Amino acid sequence: MENGAWTLIYDNPLSSAKDVERFRLEGDAAVTFPLGRMRLESTRSEEEGQKANFVFWCPVTFPADIAVEWEFWPVREPGLAILFFAATGAGGEDLFDPRLSPRSGPYEQYHHGDINALHVSYFRRKWAEERRLHTCNLRKSYGFHLVAQGADPIPGVADATGPYRVRVEKSGGAVRFSIQDVPVFAWEDDGAAYGPVLQGGKIGFRQMAPLIAEYANLKVYAKRPERGEEGG
Repeated sequence: MENGAWTLIYDNPLSSAKDVERFRLEGDAAVTFPLGRMRLESTRSEEEGQKANFVFWCPVTFPADIAVEWEFWPVREPGLAILFFAATGAGGEDLFDPRLSPRSGPYEQYHHGDINALHVSYFRRKWAEERRLHTCNLRKSYGFHLVAQGADPIPGVADATGPYRVRVEKSGGAVRFSIQDVPVFAWEDDGAAYGPVLQGGKIGFRQMAPLIAEYANLKVYAKRPERGEEGG
């Protein structure tokens, strides 16, 4: 998707352990590559509740205006998949700054801890009400602010074939989300209702047990400055 507006700055096939050797896991999960793509699954029982969930962070700090694309295959339901983006410490620290409180997977550590982030949940099949009506949700943290919602076009595992190309785009306060080029939602952060507009930060994949899902071809694009913005 490289064009006049965006340029590719990160390209990871997620096809082998070498591709994720610098990624950071928070929580307990198995990261395997049985089909040449990254498979994530919790190694704890879903009966342990939030302790069974995890986040797998890309180590790169990305700029404020980015587009993130990846391919997604749901393998086993129930469960839930999330992408965190623009994630930093609440005081602007690097997400992995040792001064921040340790994180180990429970969701509250991510929305009411000492970090800020945007997070889109795009395969919400954990609870009966989520399976009854499939939606994608965008939340902003600190806090648990539901700021946008749209219909999820991915079918259940029984009918899913994949890969499903997922894309989130952040430009200033504007966030757009799509699956297979189908627009799901768009939202404009006014920088006031839920705190300042978030800037650059890290991205990470989160899953709720017992979901098993696979990922491939993670690409991140930076927005090209408009003519006259570069100075000089």
